[in-house]
Amino acid sequence: MRLHVRTDPARSVGELLAGTGGRVALTGGATVGLAYEHAARLRPDWSDRSLYWSDERCVPPDDERSNYGLAKRTLLDRLARAPEVHRIRGELEPAAAAAEYERSLAGVRFDLLLLGLGPDGHVASLFPGSPQLAVRDRLVTHGPAGLEPLVERVTLTIPALLATDRIVFLVTGAEKADAVRRAFLGPIADEVPASLLRAGAAPIDVYLDPAAAGRTGD
Repeated sequence: MRLHVRTDPARSVGELLAGTGGRVALTGGATVGLAYEHAARLRPDWSDRSLYWSDERCVPPDDERSNYGLAKRTLLDRLARAPEVHRIRGELEPAAAAAEYERSLAGVRFDLLLLGLGPDGHVASLFPGSPQLAVRDRLVTHGPAGLEPLVERVTLTIPALLATDRIVFLVTGAEKADAVRRAFLGPIADEVPASLLRAGAAPIDVYLDPAAAGRTGD
């Protein structure tokens, strides 16, 4: 695992996305939209990629809370040639959306998995203490959120998140500094779901701004 502190970590992640082909799993969050915009500027032809998502809020795709909607506005709508898209249909009933997405993942291994980190240490929509975190016999599950926005979520499980060749985190803001320390430098524990990915074989690169990295020297 490697920590990278950058003045503009979204730009660095955008460069990584622009240079990565194959199967790429995206995430949500305000900062990641800047990475998507930069990636689209650098490489407007994404026809050699297949895009997936680590999780989705159970809302329609045009809802401002939709992770797919964020990627559509900041990335997909800016491309000259589009990728193959495998979105989680958040407009469906959660169990149906999870079952449909599970089928789409049959035989899939990600070339790159992009993730954020919650201030409570959650990853995708796997929150501390949530039933979703304990699911090990499926690739996709669903359940309530642990933080705002409090809508049902469909999310990849830990086994699905580990089925990747490379994991990249993008984390910004002082409010995430303690979670960064616990997730990437503390013990691997269910209480910090993001830390569980360190138990897998995939290399992990964590891109941080100075504020988010503020407690890595503790």
